[in-house]
Amino acid sequence: MSDTATTTAPAVTGERADLLAQLATQRHFLRHTTRDLTDEQAGLRTTAGELCLGGLIKHVADVERSWVDFLFEGPSAMPDFMNMTQADLDQRADDFRLLPGETLAGVLAAYAEVADRTDAVIATLPDLDVTQPLPDAPWSEPGIRWSARRVLLHLIAETAQHSGHADILRESLDGAKSMG
Repeated sequence: MSDTATTTAPAVTGERADLLAQLATQRHFLRHTTRDLTDEQAGLRTTAGELCLGGLIKHVADVERSWVDFLFEGPSAMPDFMNMTQADLDQRADDFRLLPGETLAGVLAAYAEVADRTDAVIATLPDLDVTQPLPDAPWSEPGIRWSARRVLLHLIAETAQHSGHADILRESLDGAKSMG
């Protein structure tokens, strides 16, 4: 092998490849809902709820980042849902908005960075069966543990669910649909 040869990461195959491909598909549909939008449009609320497309992208990126951190740090990587202050709740609300100075291009780029990190972590984890305890939360059974596989499945479901939300927001904005 010469000094100029480059090494590449081993190809991801099997279960990991299938799971990462499904996550990539859901990410594509989520990002696709923002095609051809201005920053102003990406920040508009188009339904009775608080969601806007730019904020939804921010939220999904933040959730994905937190879950990947959870794989290494356990529950300390997640918000303390049992002891949230009003300031914590206000911050979480801002995570669903495109704030002044934020751009759609910026939140999409941040999401792409999160996705690249997730893909790299999942591709190189020694074992998808390794577990961490979930943080205490009103919706979690006490003492439950999730494997890396379960986290990845959750990210796929979360992204798909929010992709559907995004499709409704976009259709309410200008009639555009992701599919159909």
